[in-house]
Amino acid sequence: MLTQALSMDFNSEKLKKFDGTTVYAINKRHQVIMMEELAKENPKVFFSSMHPGWADTPAVRSAMPGFYAKMKNNLRSPEEGADTAIFLAISPSALKFPSGKFFQDRLPVDVHLPLAWTKYTDDEAKEFMTKLDHLAQKFKDSSSVTVEKEAEENP
Repeated sequence: MLTQALSMDFNSEKLKKFDGTTVYAINKRHQVIMMEELAKENPKVFFSSMHPGWADTPAVRSAMPGFYAKMKNNLRSPEEGADTAIFLAISPSALKFPSGKFFQDRLPVDVHLPLAWTKYTDDEAKEFMTKLDHLAQKFKDSSSVTVEKEAEENP
């Protein structure tokens, strides 16, 4: 995520070749922006995103075999990777931090690396949320038709 700028390409069509690691990083950037924006829109709700650190998971093994081979003895356990997510979900101590932040090891961390060209403006974040709302609406519209059809077929 730290190396990926905001992309409005929800279908990853601009990628020359599909790369699951890149798509994951792009979607993590999306998640970070969503939490920042939702925190602004809903000040009474605590929003956060997090990085589990590099953990020994089946996804890391299969998506990044070279990385895994070199780093396998230094990776976190899945439980260690889950620690911050659990902390954010259940610990009252998490609420001492501002809403909308990105966490690692139970602390807010920066969402941009120096010189990585990943910063975005407030207007770009709002445009992203608008596009996301439009995308979600397509699914809401189609799911309501499906539910109505099922209700008619199975009274």
